[in-house]
Amino acid sequence: MAQAEFIPIAESNGLILPIGEWVLQEAIQQLARCQQQGIAPAQLAVNLSAVQFRQQDLAERVLAHLERSGLAPTRLELELTESVLIEDPDAAIAAMDRFSTAGIQLSIDDFGTGYSSLSYPMRLRVHKLKIDSSFVRDLGVNEYDTSIVQAIVNLAKGMGMQTIAEGVENRRQRETLREMGCDQLQGFLYAKPLAADAFAAFARQSALSAGAASAGGRGR
Repeated sequence: MAQAEFIPIAESNGLILPIGEWVLQEAIQQLARCQQQGIAPAQLAVNLSAVQFRQQDLAERVLAHLERSGLAPTRLELELTESVLIEDPDAAIAAMDRFSTAGIQLSIDDFGTGYSSLSYPMRLRVHKLKIDSSFVRDLGVNEYDTSIVQAIVNLAKGMGMQTIAEGVENRRQRETLREMGCDQLQGFLYAKPLAADAFAAFARQSALSAGAASAGGRGR
């Protein structure tokens, strides 16, 4: 079953709440283990469903997980979809304020694919807009997609936010996004989804490669 099918089914029958809670807790614990091994990324992003986000005590439980793990709130980023804003924008804004005040970063996932008003990002304490892979796929080839991505990057910069593009699979996309001023990139060009042990090996190798490149640069 594809993710596009699984999530709606889990949301409709209520299973998304225990699943989402497990994912959140496991992700935070895994980041803590990586930190102990000295290979932790600067931040870990976790997706929240609209159903999960509507829980009144969500912020308190997220902070409790972080406290038990010993991680600072700034190490966690929560990704929300535009549907969260559409259903109950005032409640969403209040909840996002609680997270932001605690130091947890927030991003809007798949920005530009929904129907939310452009006024919402201006009212939210959001740190990033995530550019959907459907816009990135033909970047630099399709004029329409290229214009949309540039507009999202400009919008984010104008509001003091960062942008992250997903679905980056080739160098053409990477270079175009860099020229546009996109802050972060993710996709198969860098790595496919990895299990915890495989990620640890990947992180160690990346650190060694970065160290070697730095040493080579100082030697020249």
